[in-house]
Amino acid sequence: MPQLNPNPWLFVMILSWLTFSLIIQPKLLSFTPTNTPSEKTLTDTKSSSWPWPWT
Repeated sequence: MPQLNPNPWLFVMILSWLTFSLIIQPKLLSFTPTNTPSEKTLTDTKSSSWPWPWT
């Protein structure tokens, strides 16, 4: 059964993971986020209930 032979696909998988881990991932991690989180205090908003006509 040819689908059980890992000979060509194991090498492809290992090569793709090494490419991702060694080349692509450091390039992506070097970017700085444009929207850095800020230390905002949360404000409570008061909401009034809606005056439903049938209650």
